[in-house]
Amino acid sequence: MTKILHTITGLNDGGAEAVLYRLVTFDDRHRHIVVSLSDGGKYAPLLSAKGIEVHCLDMPRGRLTLSGLRRLWAVLRRERPQIVQTWMYHANLVGGVIAKLAGVKNIYWGIRHTDLVPGTTGRSTRMVDRLCARISPYVPSGIIACAEKAKDVHITNGYDAGKFTVIPNGYDIAQFSPDAEARQAFRQQLGIVADARVLGLVGRWDPQKDHANLIRAFSLLRKRMPDLHLVLAGTDCDDSNAELMRLLQEAGGMENVHLLGRRSDIPSLMNALDLHVLSSYSEAFPNVVAEAMACGTPCVVTDVGDAAVIVGNTGWVVPPRDSEALASAISEALAEQEKDDIWHRRQRAARQRIVDEFSLEAMVARYHSVWGLS
Repeated sequence: MTKILHTITGLNDGGAEAVLYRLVTFDDRHRHIVVSLSDGGKYAPLLSAKGIEVHCLDMPRGRLTLSGLRRLWAVLRRERPQIVQTWMYHANLVGGVIAKLAGVKNIYWGIRHTDLVPGTTGRSTRMVDRLCARISPYVPSGIIACAEKAKDVHITNGYDAGKFTVIPNGYDIAQFSPDAEARQAFRQQLGIVADARVLGLVGRWDPQKDHANLIRAFSLLRKRMPDLHLVLAGTDCDDSNAELMRLLQEAGGMENVHLLGRRSDIPSLMNALDLHVLSSYSEAFPNVVAEAMACGTPCVVTDVGDAAVIVGNTGWVVPPRDSEALASAISEALAEQEKDDIWHRRQRAARQRIVDEFSLEAMVARYHSVWGLS
């Protein structure tokens, strides 16, 4: 059984963390060990519950400590993994270099972003990215990007083009599937009637998610559709977020707006929506789009990262940072929903696209192939 050690910047609520969790808990043919440079966050207890060994180095986010580096070195020397897979910039740099010094031959970096935007992406992250580009010919055996656009952007930024492989994220299509009972129960929980039209965005509060874009679009729509509902779920999407509350008040108040914070019942939530909306101005491979589609929920997305690749011809794609275009696409989608046959075909096509192109089995097989495992 091959021993694979994963190093990741942290284990909080995020797309890369979710993909790592799905990969290591699904792949029972090899032994996986996870090292977080910072704390255990959301996923450490979930991984431990599945029997995955987790080490947390407890370094402050964005900072290195000598004790943390020593602990990483000790884990690598003790475990002597055949493969090290790193996730995100700081882990690529720190995990990759320490693994190289520890004598690991097979080191693979993980690229999970497209653009690093000044003002929203930290200065230290952008500096680490530039350093990784310089050492990319020497440290990793290969670089795995989650999206074609992410690969292209990083090659343009100086990464070694010959090292890249694109592996799209994969999803458990048994967990994320259409469920009429879950839809009804979730709506009842929120006090939303069965025939109401409901938009939603599942994503943590983050500038790049551009919740303001969706809130402005929702404000435009409910002038014509006063019964339209908006659901926002994710870390810090709750009434304790002063900036979010300010945006909502400026857009017309809280009527028919549901702030759910971080949730663990995402498949049920996706089923409760009529339409999932991705309003971001920067993404790589947004998990929530594929998760919604797997539940048979069509999507309106901004043209960021590989969002358009995920939806294919099953959804709507609009420019980022354009609330009027976003509102227009949502309006078009809701008008189509009134035509049952057409809408049901779209729902089936959305799910089938995930089944055909983005299954968890296919993702794990692609990682095995890159790692040189049978």
